[in-house]
Amino acid sequence: MTVLSLIADAILPEAAKPPLTLRLCEPRGFCAGVDRAIQIVVLALKKHGAPVYVRHEIVHNRFVVEGLRQQGAVFIEELHEIPDEHRDRPVVFSAHGVPKSVPEDAEARNLFFLDATCPLVSKVHKQAMRHERLGRHVLLIGHKGHPEVIGTMGQLPPGAVSLIETEEDVAALDAGTGENLGFVTQTTLSVDDTAGIVAALQARFPLIQAPSSDSICYATTNRQDAVKETAPGTDLFLTVGAPNSSNSKRLVEVASRAGARQSLLVQRAAEIPWDDLGELRTVGLSAGASAPEVVVDEIVQAFRDRYDVTLDLAVIRVETENFPVLRALRDVPLEKADMAFVNGDA
Repeated sequence: MTVLSLIADAILPEAAKPPLTLRLCEPRGFCAGVDRAIQIVVLALKKHGAPVYVRHEIVHNRFVVEGLRQQGAVFIEELHEIPDEHRDRPVVFSAHGVPKSVPEDAEARNLFFLDATCPLVSKVHKQAMRHERLGRHVLLIGHKGHPEVIGTMGQLPPGAVSLIETEEDVAALDAGTGENLGFVTQTTLSVDDTAGIVAALQARFPLIQAPSSDSICYATTNRQDAVKETAPGTDLFLTVGAPNSSNSKRLVEVASRAGARQSLLVQRAAEIPWDDLGELRTVGLSAGASAPEVVVDEIVQAFRDRYDVTLDLAVIRVETENFPVLRALRDVPLEKADMAFVNGDA
């Protein structure tokens, strides 16, 4: 029991706490690609020692980044930030993927790099390259400036990809019937919004070529489906995630559309605006694919400190996906304690 819980119980006996149903989405939190990327940094630190450099945030979560920084990871935005005396140190590329120019730059600098790009993002890269190889101009459905979008566009020559963010962008395109067009999507988009854009593309360009398989990743779809099931009738729906996390922000939007009276994005329990929430009887809770379970536990405890909580676990799917780490790190044992900082096992 936490100190906060003891104080709350002393001030407000359990019987006097207002009742609250907390609907906890499952699946939530880390996906296989995020888990793999974090493991790659942890194992690189175990094998090579500190510092290990990481280009961009390994995943979009401040808690994770700070935890890895405490273990010896150094986060940079560009490779030139690595000091000359540390050019023999490993540098890890983030789960979002990078343009081809980044590993080329690393090789030119004689850097030892480890690519933690999510395999599902790599699949989108291959889909885009296949379109281009077959003579098609590539349309990428995504959000301008997102690292994944920058990485995907950077797989192809300049001018080979056009970014599509809205159905209005589709209307502005001039490409005949689309016989020389192919599309792919960012992996973390709203399933419903993307379906609308794809429908608009296919209506306007009947001959446009779809990717060989769905680009939106299983974890994005599963978490959005869980929120759709859980959000209707809630007085508040909380999504644990970072403001720069695309998949987390989409969960906030999905909850609002599904019927949540309020839908908020928070990174930690301390960000919950308790005084502004009004009367709560039913609260939904999920977490973006880069949010650790230890923060979910923290938020559940914060509600227990204030309410007589009944947990309602809403399981819509069981995820069994597992992506192995890079071959160069498979000789390093990963122990439970190595991931305690995100799993809350310490």
